[in-house]
Amino acid sequence: MSTRQREYDASSLKTAVTLAGVTLKNPIMTASGTFGSGMEYSEFVDLSRLGAVVTKGVADHPWPGNPTPRVAEVTGGMLNAIGLQNPGIETFCERDLPFLRQYDTKVIVNVCGHAEEEYLNVVDRLAEEKGVDLLEINISCPNVKEGGISFGTDPKGVEHITKVIKEHAKQPVIMKLSPNVTSIAEIAKAAEAGGADLVSLINTITGMKIDTRRRKFVLANKTGGMSGPAVHPVAVRMVYEVAQAVKIPIIGMGGVETANDALEMILAGASAVSVGTANFGNPTATLDIIEGIERFMIEEGVSDIHELIGAVHE
Repeated sequence: MSTRQREYDASSLKTAVTLAGVTLKNPIMTASGTFGSGMEYSEFVDLSRLGAVVTKGVADHPWPGNPTPRVAEVTGGMLNAIGLQNPGIETFCERDLPFLRQYDTKVIVNVCGHAEEEYLNVVDRLAEEKGVDLLEINISCPNVKEGGISFGTDPKGVEHITKVIKEHAKQPVIMKLSPNVTSIAEIAKAAEAGGADLVSLINTITGMKIDTRRRKFVLANKTGGMSGPAVHPVAVRMVYEVAQAVKIPIIGMGGVETANDALEMILAGASAVSVGTANFGNPTATLDIIEGIERFMIEEGVSDIHELIGAVHE
């Protein structure tokens, strides 16, 4: 039972899911960049209730991020151009990992980099650490050697970076896919061909906001990643398309605020679901969603979450 009183009995429900050999007690996790590394939310959320905690992006050296302003509200969500600000892998291993090891949850470390060797530096370093269950590779980062083109927008590039990371990784690898492509199914197939154990999607959709009175861009970076409920239908569609194209498990995300949103992802083919922007407005969103899924299963007579995965029909 959770620390919050529940008025229903979920003890007989089978909510555990196994992703590349790693078993999560339930399919709900946090989305990278919206939950810090767990410490920031731990007074609001019992981290042991989560299927997994996904950390913010970790690079091989500290990144300062983009200049401010770098967050803006938009209809149905938000734009962010944080720029993957992080203190670097050494601080993460010394401070954040020991904290997360206190909890009975799986730990997924999001890895970012501007060049192939930067990714590999982090992957190699994490191979030495206990308590890291999976790696999520952010391939929406700009590839400086290719003139700033994202790693995740070219199928050949996706297959290559996936293959190289898999050759170094000791943990199962999740490739996090960008929606800013012509065919996300082709990108997912490229990740699978490169040896990815899972894919997660979607990352943010590139957007822009202009202050009409000042006639200036609201974000210093001009563009930012849009997240929040407005992107949810797009994300559900992309999860469904990818589920038809690959055989590896999928982690769905994008505008998930409620249990019903998460269930849409699961019915579309996701084996697990990440909750992101909702955490900013409701710090207990993940727990609300876990308990909402349990209620749904009881009401619908579903004993095992696997009965729902990919179960949408015409």
